[in-house]
Amino acid sequence: MKKIQIILVTLMTIMLGVSCEDDGGTSVVRLEDGAAPNIVKSPTAEQFIDLLKVEAGEPVSLAFTAEIAQGTPASTDIVGSYKTSAGPVYTAVLFSNVTLPQEFNLSIEDIIAAFSEFNSNADILLGDVLTITTRFTMNDGRVLDLIDENGSSNTGTNIQTTVLFTTTINYPISCATALEGDYISTVISSNIPVAGNFRSPQPVTITQPSAGTYILSDGTADIFGPDFPIGLTFTDVCETISVLEPSVQYPGVVDFIDNGATLDTNTGIITMNLEYTAGSCCGLPGIKWTLELTPN
Repeated sequence: MKKIQIILVTLMTIMLGVSCEDDGGTSVVRLEDGAAPNIVKSPTAEQFIDLLKVEAGEPVSLAFTAEIAQGTPASTDIVGSYKTSAGPVYTAVLFSNVTLPQEFNLSIEDIIAAFSEFNSNADILLGDVLTITTRFTMNDGRVLDLIDENGSSNTGTNIQTTVLFTTTINYPISCATALEGDYISTVISSNIPVAGNFRSPQPVTITQPSAGTYILSDGTADIFGPDFPIGLTFTDVCETISVLEPSVQYPGVVDFIDNGATLDTNTGIITMNLEYTAGSCCGLPGIKWTLELTPN
């Protein structure tokens, strides 16, 4: 651990350089001469599309509000982009020529009717994601699509990074999940000595910033020391755990490889087989370890 702590200065220097870089990119929709919505999910409605309800034919009700956060469009459509887990992306107008602000409601039947590619509930599959945003027509005739035909953002970085409004909302097709809470993290195996390199066991927390997506407060098992936890993001899709590569605080500098993760539904124990990517800094590449997360 001492060797790792010594090279923390290197990590912090690299991150300082990354944070100061200008992406230099341009996008179709800019805040200065365009328009942007603010779309918010209703806290009392579904936050994701529950696959089990869809398969059982039970009602699923999506509700959200939309308003104009910036600009003065001549007309507005509420549009959906449906990204399938198999790859294809479908687009459809969900509500046309709407007046904002307004609250909107969608059922599974509405979604199937809106997308010409869908025939029945059987077309709604695990891992798919419905993204909802707006399409503005400006007074000079310009049409501003906030997402492109591939389901990617079509806006400038000033819109994507603002905390003043939300331009898109996502409804993943998933299952009810509740893994947030306090855990004990134990390194049960590693290709380097556990003693002297990891703190094991240690208390950690798991939070759920959005449905089915979780953040583990420290995925490194304290390899950088007690004052330098680095979070790890993972998803739970119907009890299938997947670790995302970028770390929370230092993506591109400290990143994870998912070598297999499991959830024991009887005990609630999550097991993650991890490795640092070849692009990680500070002598990390090649280190492998297995975390066992036991709920308190």
